Amino acid sequence: MSQINRNFLEKEVLQGCIKVVSFDAEGTLVKPGFSQAVWHEAIPALYAQKKGIELAQAKEIVAMEYDRIGDQRLEWYDINFWFRYLHLGAPEPVIQSCQDKLFYYPEVTEVLSSLANQYKLIIASGTPLELLRCLLRDVRRYFAQIFSSVSHYKQLKTPAFYLQMCQTMNVEPSQVVHVGDNWQFDFLNPKQVGINAFHIDRAGNDYQESISNLTELKSYLLA
Repeated sequence: MSQINRNFLEKEVLQGCIKVVSFDAEGTLVKPGFSQAVWHEAIPALYAQKKGIELAQAKEIVAMEYDRIGDQRLEWYDINFWFRYLHLGAPEPVIQSCQDKLFYYPEVTEVLSSLANQYKLIIASGTPLELLRCLLRDVRRYFAQIFSSVSHYKQLKTPAFYLQMCQTMNVEPSQVVHVGDNWQFDFLNPKQVGINAFHIDRAGNDYQESISNLTELKSYLLA
């Protein structure tokens, strides 16, 4: 983490300004295996079965459709949209079939347990609720509220989403720390509205103002 961000966060914490710690879910708390299994294995497998084609061909077709929509559109994140679009029925059986691929990063439970004693913890995610319920199954008890930009606000994690989230909680953006792994959606956008945002770089790409894991954030919040 940069010295500027470190000093700023320590100052805010010492002054007692931070009330809420907000977490992204996928790539921040939860490893990517579950989502990979849902989007790139189970959905193509079901598509192959429905169409009577080989799995490899189905994977190519589904991947092309994902790319055609693109991750800057709301539909890209909406599992109900994809099941309707690909004529696959209901998504719940596929979601349930992939739960054995769900794993948390090693420090997650300990960090959440520690922070929950001092701060209000929330989820701010672009993942729809149908998937979030599974992603958070073992850590749900730590969170006072869950915000899905897709399910609750029908938008991506825009600056407006973060403002609406703060208004719902009746806190100022400056009283919130948010951490997530997407540079645009979890760092730049919340910073635009005055949230103390931190990018988590688990891949070790050494982005400026990034932390490498949640233990690092905990060390500043509980300093």
